Amino acid sequence: MARIIAVSNQKGGVGKTTTSVNLAASLAAAEKKVLLVDLDPQANAGSGLGISPESVQASMYHVLVDEVSIKSAILHTELKCLNLAAANQDLIGAEIELVTAIGREVRLKDALAQVNDIYDYIIIDCPPALGILTVNALTAAHSVLIPMQCEYYAMEGLSQLLKTVGLIKRRLNPDLEREGILLTMYDRRNNLCHQVEQDIRTHFQGEVFGTVIPRNVRLSEAPSHGKPVILYDINSTGAIAYMEIAREIIRRQTKRLSDKNQANSEKNATPALNHEGLNV
Repeated sequence: MARIIAVSNQKGGVGKTTTSVNLAASLAAAEKKVLLVDLDPQANAGSGLGISPESVQASMYHVLVDEVSIKSAILHTELKCLNLAAANQDLIGAEIELVTAIGREVRLKDALAQVNDIYDYIIIDCPPALGILTVNALTAAHSVLIPMQCEYYAMEGLSQLLKTVGLIKRRLNPDLEREGILLTMYDRRNNLCHQVEQDIRTHFQGEVFGTVIPRNVRLSEAPSHGKPVILYDINSTGAIAYMEIAREIIRRQTKRLSDKNQANSEKNATPALNHEGLNV
């Protein structure tokens, strides 16, 4: 079954779509089968992969509102192992049309159930708001990855997102975990970046990715060419950073599966017998 990761932060401009696109591409480059789900009406994830929103026939709007199969919205990309469930501006209307819909919070979860066994990872690019689209993403996901710019306003916004994640966990998705906090747009020359990083790592011990995403010109240029950064300039610092984040996530998932298999083995193991025939 696919590991479903929602990339979310209600604050705009923190590198959310950049992270979704480049993390998905880096996982695909590691020969993992990946589906990138674009839940942002701006449809920038598609643009970043060279797919024009105007060319999209069936989109995530039709999947969520009309309940058509998500398979009809999946498109191939330049990377063999990476597919995109595309969005376009129609998705703006979904926030309104889903308000009175039955089972509105689980529309995406039900849709992804159709393709869960096809992929290793499903990455969801959430809109910069805590509305019904983001609620759908967090309800469907196993974990939430939080991109965060190294500035104090971003720290203030983080608390509201964590409250929402806690609410979703209590009411809709008890298995929802925090995949981690990813520090983005990091400038090593800026003392404020160092201070924010230190504060975040202290407050959220063990939850911040070891790798930070630097400010990088090639990373900023790549979307205008319709390519993830690993296809635009694989030797850039941005590409190297996202490939390392992908490695961190793969290592974590490998450990989860190993721990789960070990627990199942211990649970199903036949009790040993001592010389008197008693269970030990």
